[in-house]
This record gives sequence, C-alpha cells and structure tokens, in this order.
Amino acid sequence: MDILALALATGLLALHLCSCLIVALRPKTGFLPWTGTPPRVTLLRPVCGLDPQESAALASSFTLDYPALELIFCVADADDPVIAPLTALMAQHPQLRARLLCGEDRLSANPKLNNLAKGWDAAEGRFVVMADSNLLLPPDYIWRLLEASGPGVGLVSCPPVGAEARGIWGALECAFLNSNQARLQLTADAFGMGFAQGKTMMWDREFLNRAGGIQALGRHLAEDVSATHLVRGAGLRVALPSAPFIQPIGRRSFAQVWGRQLRWSKVRRDGFPGLFAFEPLNGAIIPLGLAAFGGGPVAALALVALWYGAEAALARRQGWMTRWREVALFGLRDALIPLIWAASLRSTAFEWRGNAMARGSLQKLPG
Repeated sequence: MDILALALATGLLALHLCSCLIVALRPKTGFLPWTGTPPRVTLLRPVCGLDPQESAALASSFTLDYPALELIFCVADADDPVIAPLTALMAQHPQLRARLLCGEDRLSANPKLNNLAKGWDAAEGRFVVMADSNLLLPPDYIWRLLEASGPGVGLVSCPPVGAEARGIWGALECAFLNSNQARLQLTADAFGMGFAQGKTMMWDREFLNRAGGIQALGRHLAEDVSATHLVRGAGLRVALPSAPFIQPIGRRSFAQVWGRQLRWSKVRRDGFPGLFAFEPLNGAIIPLGLAAFGGGPVAALALVALWYGAEAALARRQGWMTRWREVALFGLRDALIPLIWAASLRSTAFEWRGNAMARGSLQKLPG
C-alpha cells in the first residue's frame, strides 16, 4: 500500500464530494421586487443561421415577464436565413420593443463581438444582457440576473446546462456541461471566484463603456475570458444567479463534442494558464489510478462508487440527468478530459464559424 497515493486520491475525492454538496445546497432564492422603478434592460442576442434547437430559444426572448425590456437582435449577413423567422416572431409580438440590426463591425477576429458591436452602440438600457441565440430563456430570466447583481459585482454571468439531448453523443455533451463544468463554476462562485460564461453576460453599460466598451472583450481568444480578467482587474467579481439556464442540445456527433471541448480547452489554456495546468485532475481518472496504486482494487472500486454516486445524485436532484445509465457517460467524459487537455497543448489555434483564431489574434484590430 502506498499511503501517499491513497491520501492524494482521498483528498481529490473529498474535494469532489464537497463541490457536489455545495451545489446541491445552493440557495434557490426568489427575486425580491426591485425597489422603485425597475431599471431599463437591453437584451442583446447575436444570431447566425437557425437550427431546430435555436427556434425555441429565440422564441423565448418574447416571453420574458420583465416590464422595462428592449430587445435587439444582431445578424452579420443580411441574407442570413434566420431573418425571416425572427421577423415573423417580432411581428407576432408588436407590443414589445424589438429591433433587428444587420451588419458587422470589424473590431477583432471574434465574429460574435463584431456582430454584437452595433447592438451595443444602439442599446439604451442601464443593463445590457448578452445572451447566445441557443440559450432557452425562462420568463423570469432578467429578474434572476438582477437578483445576482449588487455591491462589488461587475458582471452577472451564468454557465448553461444541457437538456433535450438526442443520442449518446448529445448526452455526452450534457455530461460535460452539467455536472462537470456547471458544477465547478457554481462551486467557484460560492467562494466569490465566479467566471464569466459567454452564454449569458449582464453588464452595467456605463461600467463596460468606461473600461473600453465591447472592444475590450476582444483581448483574449474568448470574450468571457476577457470579461473575467476585466472585472477582476477592476477589483470586482463575477456573480452567478442561483441556478443555470438551459441550452437545448439536440443531436451531436462525437466529432462535434470533441471539437467543442477542445476549443474551450484551448481558450482556458490561453486565458487561465495556471488553472489549465491542473485540468487533468478534473474527473475521476487520476484519482482512480492513485487509489488503485495506493490501496488496490477495493480502494479503486470504493472511489468510483463514491465519486459517481455523488455526482449522479447531484445531477438527479438538479434535473440534469434523466436516466441512471447516463452515469456511464461520466466515465467516458472523464477518460476524454486528459486526452483533450493533451491535444490542446499543441497550439491555441482553432477555427470558429469559418474564422481562424489563435493566441493574440483578437488584439490585432483591422485597419
């Protein structure tokens, strides 16, 4: 028996169990009505193309119960097929103040920021919420974001949780998003160390404008990394609402899951190299090896049972897992994590929506 290896495995297991408990006990508070007149909020959604999952997500923009809301949709290409159904949705809800803006400002190599820039300039709200087009917004979406704001908060953001997965690879995508990535981000937020996630970012418009505007979010490979550094550099923190919001997943291929996770790994390598160095410890593979080496097969089996039992219980409690057989995908996910990490060491370059991106490329502004 190797006492040191067993102790390390036990320590990693303890951290995992604590994170599951912290998220399970996270308060599900309800929003208290805003004192006085609710602040005007602009919901800014970048759109590009349309798939079946995004149809419902975009429609949810028109069912929010917030009284002082401005909707701005941004599309880069005037011939984009999303324009027709989006225009129809706007016509079905004439009581809402909604606009569709076309065109692109070449602020950086990040196409999402280039698409959003015109909307940011046109926004009139005190708060501006950037929400990806594939995020399903509940009716109380704005209220829940406002609930998380307050003194010392420079940005309210939130990771997505996957739902409506079809097929094994769609379920694997949910295994990455939900009880792994969302769990870790919610745990970090519990200690005041929240990270921005591009799916949802609610800004105080004046704060970001003083910090350089939307162009300031183009300093790293992803706007959420830039946002995290910007907010922390101002002595403020990124706060998360009480629970994540849903992203319908649909069907995925293994190549799509691998490519998306590899891209995000490269983004983390570029933006948070210190944390990235420890990413192979995320998941049960290394603790399992340590337990087997230090205590034999009994210790390894006990670690697996506790590790995945706690994660499965959390996923069931939060509604992130519908069938117990999905626990097998937790193991597949954890086996892929060190492989993805190793693959991301080759370079930070990747292609996103036809745009070649690499470390430093977003700082080179055209013209």
